[in-house]
Amino acid sequence: MPGTLYVVATPIGNLEDVTLRALRVLREVSLIAAEDTRRTARLLQHYSISTRTTSLHEHNERTKTASLISRLESGESIALVSDAGTPVISDPGTHLVAEAHRAGIVVEPVPGPNAAIAALSASGLAEGAFVFAGFPPARSKARQAWLGELAEEPRILIFYEAPHRIRLTLEDMLQVLGDRVVALGRELTKIHSELVVQPISAHLARSLEERGEFTLVVQGRHRDQFAKVAVPTPDEILCEFGLLTNNGDVTRREAIKSLSARYGMSSRAIFASLEAAKNSVD
Repeated sequence: MPGTLYVVATPIGNLEDVTLRALRVLREVSLIAAEDTRRTARLLQHYSISTRTTSLHEHNERTKTASLISRLESGESIALVSDAGTPVISDPGTHLVAEAHRAGIVVEPVPGPNAAIAALSASGLAEGAFVFAGFPPARSKARQAWLGELAEEPRILIFYEAPHRIRLTLEDMLQVLGDRVVALGRELTKIHSELVVQPISAHLARSLEERGEFTLVVQGRHRDQFAKVAVPTPDEILCEFGLLTNNGDVTRREAIKSLSARYGMSSRAIFASLEAAKNSVD
């Protein structure tokens, strides 16, 4: 009898976020095919699991799949894991899973953590359906075209981004999608986990720590999204200015720039409104 290929979800940060079933499977299989054996070793060592591992990543998956299928056909069971979260979702493993199905091998998911779902559940934006779009293209022109294809999508958009490209991607999003509300998650479930929900312009107005993979949950397009924005009163601008600057992450200048982008007003007009609101209080 052939073995089983288990697709096992592993923690996305906190090592406690792993199921009892996942730990049992990782102990019982003959081999663990890991995206990065060094990262997987931390999890295995933490739970005293001694199962052998082999690397399976984007550069060797095509050449290594045949030998893994052979082992499965001979009766061995194998666990497929990625560096973090659910395998195959923007990670290696698709080719191995497809070939296992072709060979008549049982493929069994062992569900668990997923960064996209974790961010969506805590975003406050989860209303009905959503679209998971993976990673945007690395080059700006291709990324803008990619965003353009999603611009009319009414459902929530979820995608990942690398830390060194997050600001460039947000800038392209502001240009192509407009100033939508975005839940920006970083280092989810880790010690320094962060999830900030605010318009794109406000994200750009603060300093972004370019460390750890980002998960973005983006508000879908509403019919009236690009209707003319009503000019806010000085009191409304003062209130929003206070919300942006009270946490200390956004400077006065950055807050004025954010409000300017949101309402299509010059920075000078925003400053004048702030002064007018303060004078009315005095």
